[in-house]
Amino acid sequence: MTVIKFLNEDKEVVVAEGANLRYKAMENGIDIYTLVGKMTNCGGYGQCGTCVVEIVEGEENLSPRTAVEERKLRKRGSYCRLACQTIVNGPVTVLTKPSKKPGK
Repeated sequence: MTVIKFLNEDKEVVVAEGANLRYKAMENGIDIYTLVGKMTNCGGYGQCGTCVVEIVEGEENLSPRTAVEERKLRKRGSYCRLACQTIVNGPVTVLTKPSKKPGK
């Protein structure tokens, strides 16, 4: 078991290693979508790019970025991930609905 800490929501979620970040966020009432994302999300298939999260700590505990993420997030730093494409393998701290401005 491992922990996902959601900063904006001040919530920690215990999950099994190998859990999908988007699925676990939604299962635990964490809103990862902006208004546009709520209306246009693809349901977790990596096609829309609306489930962007910022990894504050524990980036090394996640699966590598997929080709879909490389394409959708090419203008963002490596600390940004698509929650639907991200597998959690250890403790991680996540910022939901990050700013589009480069900050890291």
